[in-house]
Amino acid sequence: MREMGRRSEHAEHPFKAVKYNIARSDDGHSSALATMPTWATWWGTPTVLVARTGQKDVITAACPQALELGLRPGMAGAHARALVADLEVRDAEPEADRALLDRLALHAARQWTPSASVSGPDGLWFDLTGTTHLFGGEERFCRRLLAFLKRLGFTARIAVAGTAGAANALARFGSEAITLLEVGKEAQAIAELPIAALRLEGDALLAAARFGLERIADLYPMPRGPLARRLGLKTVERLDQARGLIAEPIIPVVPTQAPMVTRRLLEPIGTPESIAQVIGDLVEDLVILLRARGLGARNVLLIAERVDGAAQRLGVGASRATRDGKHLKRMFALRMTQLDPGLGIEAMHLVVPMAEPLGAQAAGALLETSAKVRDLAPLVDQLATRAGASALFRISSEESDVPERAMRRVSPLDCVQGWPGWKRPARLLKRPEQLSNVVALLPDHPPRRFTWRRQSYQVVAGDGPERVHGEWWRNAHELWAVRDYFRVEAQGGARFWIFRRGDGVEAQTGDLSWYMHGMFG
Repeated sequence: MREMGRRSEHAEHPFKAVKYNIARSDDGHSSALATMPTWATWWGTPTVLVARTGQKDVITAACPQALELGLRPGMAGAHARALVADLEVRDAEPEADRALLDRLALHAARQWTPSASVSGPDGLWFDLTGTTHLFGGEERFCRRLLAFLKRLGFTARIAVAGTAGAANALARFGSEAITLLEVGKEAQAIAELPIAALRLEGDALLAAARFGLERIADLYPMPRGPLARRLGLKTVERLDQARGLIAEPIIPVVPTQAPMVTRRLLEPIGTPESIAQVIGDLVEDLVILLRARGLGARNVLLIAERVDGAAQRLGVGASRATRDGKHLKRMFALRMTQLDPGLGIEAMHLVVPMAEPLGAQAAGALLETSAKVRDLAPLVDQLATRAGASALFRISSEESDVPERAMRRVSPLDCVQGWPGWKRPARLLKRPEQLSNVVALLPDHPPRRFTWRRQSYQVVAGDGPERVHGEWWRNAHELWAVRDYFRVEAQGGARFWIFRRGDGVEAQTGDLSWYMHGMFG
């Protein structure tokens, strides 16, 4: 990941009085930063990310260990696997990367500078005019920015320059963690960098290689006409932007203000009835605001300001975006007992920190006979408010042969995947529990008796085995692992799902120990 900044000449900035934290000081400097994930810290083996291009996998990113072994972005995945035997290969997620960049740009626009935007698939632009002096200067701000990204799991390089092109080139192709460039020295600073630092297209880079042009300094003495004919007009434009001869506009992201409604009271209130009345009025105002913006609330936060200066906060969440006033009132009514009015509440606010687009919904036919599926979201929200969000979930299947990996919890409103055709217990233990005093005939017979949790069971009926092999691609220890599962019924009617490690023939498949894994009924 790279994060870059842009500096312009002295000018009164309309947001200069606002205390944002990012890079641009009054002496005409700005900063650019390049970051990449600390893969080596997360995984001990060389790791690369690949994306499908045509009929082959192409490396899009590589960790420092992989780079030291000679792996580079753009290399074929098959070639990389041939060079490094223990290479960890993972799929690239460009949509997730873009979402993270958008979040970082919004954070920068809210906290550091009014002008921030995404630059390409791995960078950010910051216009730092009139902001870095709020943080002790450019160098101190850059160190704080490096520390901030380190907490997120990224290493970084920062370049401070007077133009966006120079900042981009120094951040992506420089060698220093922090580069602070004086005004007017952009041309000299980028002269020794490769031509790729100008953000040229592939055709222009191939043409430059044919003509023997390797460094940016090689382009300086060339006349404009021949340079444009050989490498294209875009090359001349990028060169002039990097040297500050022409401006490079940056379209900043615009953070939206969270929907908020307020009621200030003439007299402090403290009774449940009066508080509920004000909350109801606030909800009605909020619904009107959300409808005007075409949004639905996922989280709603109530802030009650007391006369003693303390603020009481009460939040409710929705499993699906909503602007149903009755539903929101019921949600607040269930949690209103947690609100402490103290000596009285003099102001109340409703804020929506998390909202999603919500358009018009079809109401269905007016006849009562019309088939209409009831929405479970209001019921889920009320149950979650009473019991907690973690108490509600659905069980969905996963693509795995190992039973404890074949199921996962999902949201109550998510669509679950299909279940396997073979029988599975109603209750599956989180981890198999070892049995003792097991008596069984090898290799394919269920046990006759066993002891589990200090209680002995006599088996009267059994069915099996159902063989499950280990997933060797996940763990080397599962290469030869085998489990034989049995459905057994004990005296008294209790039915269990137990398994034996190993096939009873090959010792490397398991030690023949028995485990309890689930209960039927």
